[in-house]
Amino acid sequence: MNTPVFDFVHRYEKNGALRFHMPGHKGIGTLGVEAFDITEINGADSLYEASGIIRESEKNASKLFGSETFYSAEGSSLAIRAMLYLAMLNAKSKGKKLSVAAGRNAHKTFLSAAALLDFNVEWIYPDENESYLSCRIDAKKLEKTFCGKELPDAVYVTSPDYLGNVSDIKSVSEFCRKNDILLLVDNAHGAYLKFLPDSQHPIDLGAHMCCDSAHKTLPVLTGGAYLHISENAPGMLLQQAKNALALFGSTSPSYIILESLDLANKYISNGYEKRLEEFIKNVQNLKSDLVEQGYTLTGSEPLKITVDTKKYGYKGYEFEEILLENKIVPEFSDPDYTVFMLTPENGEDGLLILKKVLLSIPRKTEIAERMPFFSVCEKIITPREAVFSESEIIPASQSAGRVLAAASVGCPPAVPIVVCGEKINEEAVEIFKYYGIDKCSVVK
Repeated sequence: MNTPVFDFVHRYEKNGALRFHMPGHKGIGTLGVEAFDITEINGADSLYEASGIIRESEKNASKLFGSETFYSAEGSSLAIRAMLYLAMLNAKSKGKKLSVAAGRNAHKTFLSAAALLDFNVEWIYPDENESYLSCRIDAKKLEKTFCGKELPDAVYVTSPDYLGNVSDIKSVSEFCRKNDILLLVDNAHGAYLKFLPDSQHPIDLGAHMCCDSAHKTLPVLTGGAYLHISENAPGMLLQQAKNALALFGSTSPSYIILESLDLANKYISNGYEKRLEEFIKNVQNLKSDLVEQGYTLTGSEPLKITVDTKKYGYKGYEFEEILLENKIVPEFSDPDYTVFMLTPENGEDGLLILKKVLLSIPRKTEIAERMPFFSVCEKIITPREAVFSESEIIPASQSAGRVLAAASVGCPPAVPIVVCGEKINEEAVEIFKYYGIDKCSVVK
């Protein structure tokens, strides 16, 4: 598979032309990559009006993913906003204001899109035994949620979630198609799912649109992502896709990120499926060894290992400290879990080192304390009204009764505990305390 973006940039770097164009470093600098950092010069194409090398590269990606695929140099956040804008256009074409049923574990980018686009949100809540980071959705859950209620225009599912739980996208897609509902999937953690022996990618399972953060599970630089649109989606979505991305995206996308997306096409087409299959077998063997040692693992995603650390006698933060002392850096830890994100780039040697360290950690008495029950807070105003209200920062311990103005959570995991516009209740204050959130932004 060819690499038109990479090839163009490297030809340009080699010809030694004087750069009387942006960026200001003029191809010179101490990072060592400046020579390959260009702008939309003649021949370099333009991301949101792509008709040359970028569009050729996107077509290569489209062939690999079996969809109409578009690049983002600003992560899945850009693709999420674009998806929701497209869903809004689709609803508007039917004379409706967009309503979206969304799993409550949606990334905070979903809320920023709700504030900017002002659509209606119907939350789907996790089960009692689930972390607030999870909300597994299937057709039965949707039927129960909307029994006797007006159906939404779109369903928005986050799968895989941060803990490695995967929703039943196929049954959700069947429900959506039966009821003429758009299915949007935040597949940020699952770009590689397309390349399993039996594809589990949302587009292949029936989603109309989804985003993948290529940089999370493929060898792509941070910020590289995809917006995928199914060939079975309404034609208007495809026609407006570039406009949707341009509406929210920078007019100066990073060409270094675009080059890495371009090179990923060649990487995938050059034996990646086989390497992925073999690596996943090794990961499965590691998971089995950990369970035999007494570890409790959660989630079913192939390239995540999520340890329920309390059942092994440690809080997640304590467990992470031990790992860091052994030069192992996990993706994420909270009081209950430690999460490892793996790819074939970790290699067999990396797995062996991880196994050695994990098996060397002594098991202790299980910690009985469990996470607080996820609390449903009362909606007072819309996310848009909340975000655009005058606000103030106060101690989270004093926030009960106040209306949240902005999501009080960092990334990772970037999943809000309370949604903008909701009244913070006492249970939510306890959850803030449990997860170490000491300040929050509330409506003045």
